[in-house]
Amino acid sequence: MQEHEKGLLYLLTLGALIGLGKLLASNEVITPRLAIGRAILGSATSTVAGVVLVQFPALPLPALVGIGAGIGILGAQYLESWLKRKAENIG
Repeated sequence: MQEHEKGLLYLLTLGALIGLGKLLASNEVITPRLAIGRAILGSATSTVAGVVLVQFPALPLPALVGIGAGIGILGAQYLESWLKRKAENIG
């Protein structure tokens, strides 16, 4: 497995764990649908950190994973609140 593939795999896994951790820390009832949705959302937002590699191609993997964690947390939080607002406006 090449280095960029390892980085992407780390970011996807990290994002999924962030999403599941957020779900476990909340008061919401845990359903399979919600757990899968949070894992997908966290994975998608944390992989945005790969864009940083365009600007800094020699960035070490631990730095990339740290940036991915930060983007994953903030991105998932923002997208979730945005989607909730949109759902309230529709309904």
